[in-house]
Amino acid sequence: MPIANAAEAAAGRHAKYDALIAAARSLPKLTVAVAHPCDAVSLGAALEAAELGLIMPILVGPPAKIAAAAAAAKLDISAVRQVNAAHSHDAAEKAVALVRSGEADALMKGSLHTDELMGAVVARDTGLRTARRISHCFVMDVPSHPEALIITDAAINIAPSLEDKCHIVQNAIELAHALRFEEARVAILSAMETVNPSVPSTIEAAALCKMADRGQITGGIVDGPLALDNAIDLGSAQIKHIRSPVAGRANILVVPDLEAGNMLAKSLSFLAGADAAGIVLGARVPIILTSRADTKTTRLASCAVASFMAEAHRAAAKATEV
Repeated sequence: MPIANAAEAAAGRHAKYDALIAAARSLPKLTVAVAHPCDAVSLGAALEAAELGLIMPILVGPPAKIAAAAAAAKLDISAVRQVNAAHSHDAAEKAVALVRSGEADALMKGSLHTDELMGAVVARDTGLRTARRISHCFVMDVPSHPEALIITDAAINIAPSLEDKCHIVQNAIELAHALRFEEARVAILSAMETVNPSVPSTIEAAALCKMADRGQITGGIVDGPLALDNAIDLGSAQIKHIRSPVAGRANILVVPDLEAGNMLAKSLSFLAGADAAGIVLGARVPIILTSRADTKTTRLASCAVASFMAEAHRAAAKATEV
């Protein structure tokens, strides 16, 4: 259980991520197509993850730009496979093609815009779509909180519909299982913990809970609407007399929209010293989505999360064959 019980195993700011990365090193190396790693940060992150044994990168981009980034950062790329691409759009398309051909098990964003990479991922005939809505999760290591928190969606779905949120919740639950959480306890967040017809997010929260009751969402315990305080703090839940297996103990936080999720994640990062590993789910393979502001530990943790997700995909595929 690499993340959920990490606080009991170690102390320190990166305790949960350190445990996650250590556990991921026991998994098979993940072959990752890195789209346009043409700066020192993205190239260095891929090589650091490779050095730790987490991934086997394939560098997809203009060779001259990759070589210049490697030279500037004094990185040795002589033993790493490269695929020539003319520019960032071409790199995104060729990285996706490597996945479609079975040569790569995951994607990693390099020094290109997220829209460029995701445009190639969602392309109708050549992309990596599935029946599931694509969504983003932050796996957050908050030093003052005993468990890791999954926050979704703070990066892709701007104003998700109820149907979208059903997929977003299911993606997050499957991530929690891949990370070996003991339970997936899902809080559907709003500004309050009661259903208010004037606040649409509270109505959608209630609908999602009923969908979970009826088996339309599986694998987790879903409750909402819940305000942030009574979702993650038992004392606050008790004061409000909320009786629920999720209230005060949530480890998955589903936000009403991208703006709320983005502000929540950045508030935890910049005010509470949290790290936020990013992963995109719902495509054929996990997509490692990092930011230029991410620390080395966060980038490695994002690769580790992708490794666990890919391992879960492999296990599910084997179960289907049987």
